[in-house]
Amino acid sequence: MDTSADGRPVHALRSRLRTATLLCATAALAAATVPASAQTRTVSAPAPAPEQVVVVDCFSQGQIRPEEYLLACGDGNNRLVGLRWNTWGPQAAKATGTDMVNDCKPYCAAGRFRSYPVTVTLSSPEPWPDHRDVQRYTVIRLVYTDTAPAPVPKDVTYKIAY
Repeated sequence: MDTSADGRPVHALRSRLRTATLLCATAALAAATVPASAQTRTVSAPAPAPEQVVVVDCFSQGQIRPEEYLLACGDGNNRLVGLRWNTWGPQAAKATGTDMVNDCKPYCAAGRFRSYPVTVTLSSPEPWPDHRDVQRYTVIRLVYTDTAPAPVPKDVTYKIAY
């Protein structure tokens, strides 16, 4: 039977190492799923003025001019940070900031977050279901001012589904 320098069986040490690695990976994944957008201002009663429009986050909270916004609700591997809003109007909102994207190399729990300067535009306001008199932006457009994270194009538009 193989033993380590201190006389313990090698298979027991390997088992402990695997367990420790799994626990670290689980903790890293759990930390990554806590959205930064949860720290921004939320819409609470009373609702904003009818001319005010919100962007809805992963927790179905209306945000007004958030400093951070989570794009990847499921795993937290993509979020906008340092948002500075130039405009926030009834038809559109525009900001500059940084898109933080996990490169997931060699896998997401061990990946590194890379920063990409970006211009963000929110548009296409529609009534927010179950929130009378509140409009929410339904489209987000990202224009990367330098490079974009592969394989994303430098100009991409997404529908905001929540």
